[in-house]
Amino acid sequence: MITALKVRLEPNNKQKGKLFQSAGVARWAYNWTLAKQEENYQNGGKFIFDGDLRKELTQLKKTEELKWLNNYSNNITKQAVKDACDAYYKFFNKLSDKPKFKSRKKSPPKFYQDTEKIKFKNGKVRLEKIGWIRLSEKDRVPEGVKYTNPRVKFDGVHWYVSVGIETEQEAVELSDESIGIDVGIKNLAVCSNIDTPFKNVNKSKKIRKLEKKLRRLQRKVSNKYEKNKEGRSYVKTSNIVKLERNIRKLHKRLDNIREDNRHRVTAAIAKTKPSRIVMENLNVSGMMKNKHLSKAIASLGLYRFKQTMQYKCSKYGIEFVEVDKWFPSSKTCSECGYVKNKLSLSEREFICECCGISIDRDKNAAVNLSRYKAS
Repeated sequence: MITALKVRLEPNNKQKGKLFQSAGVARWAYNWTLAKQEENYQNGGKFIFDGDLRKELTQLKKTEELKWLNNYSNNITKQAVKDACDAYYKFFNKLSDKPKFKSRKKSPPKFYQDTEKIKFKNGKVRLEKIGWIRLSEKDRVPEGVKYTNPRVKFDGVHWYVSVGIETEQEAVELSDESIGIDVGIKNLAVCSNIDTPFKNVNKSKKIRKLEKKLRRLQRKVSNKYEKNKEGRSYVKTSNIVKLERNIRKLHKRLDNIREDNRHRVTAAIAKTKPSRIVMENLNVSGMMKNKHLSKAIASLGLYRFKQTMQYKCSKYGIEFVEVDKWFPSSKTCSECGYVKNKLSLSEREFICECCGISIDRDKNAAVNLSRYKAS
């Protein structure tokens, strides 16, 4: 199986500049590809394959206007073109939404590295046409192995390099148990085989304190913008830059706490060694349209939780089953099988009208998911 490894980079100022420039090249190539596909589609043409666009880009690099692209690795533009074509192809096959042009302000800086040219040695990584960059962790990535899909990304605070390496699947003796997991806002996860639910980390004292600090900094920077307003434009002073840097660091700290909690919860569930784990395929994009719940759902990262759970299942050889969102897991009685016609979100206890059982609605849903059988 492929295991992903992610390590923080410690570049100097010169290397930081090259990293941002390389990310800009990748963004330019991605947008150039989308523009070509859009223009071709509007003129009645068929889908342009990435190989044809790469050949065209190679010829454009010889011109005076775009010769600056030769200062950067050709694998950056090559992969960016491929990524854009894949996104456009999925859109036409109704597998995803229409790809958008990448913005310098909103899109995170990232780019691809060639699998043969990236090297790890003595706590450093060698990136093509950038050089050797020190890593924050010396022995995290093994040396002299085959790497897959190397990516370099900036998260707003630090630069990271991520690679995939081939590892052997752990030999784990699994039980015959099937576990159902019901995720939600009140509790992050309720399992059919575990009595104590996994709490929502966003309700913890630590997170609430950091969010309060974040709101205070955001108000402060907003007030400074208003004070430095000149006509219809705003002046970004050194103090504003410092405040925005602190806000980015605080966002990153919150993300790290939430991601750590997701890994702890999924690891605890996977280590019970069931043969099967069942989760409901939630309509997260639809849930985000509810203005009263959108912030809570976004901070929970339910889709990311499902991805992490899938990764842990593949690691231990556990079968992962995803149930359709229309499956009435909450409305069905786990004792007698009676299905309610209506169950409001405010009803936290499931009371069966047929057998009279009273059970927590999330626990009831988890038990029903654990018994799910695909038709």
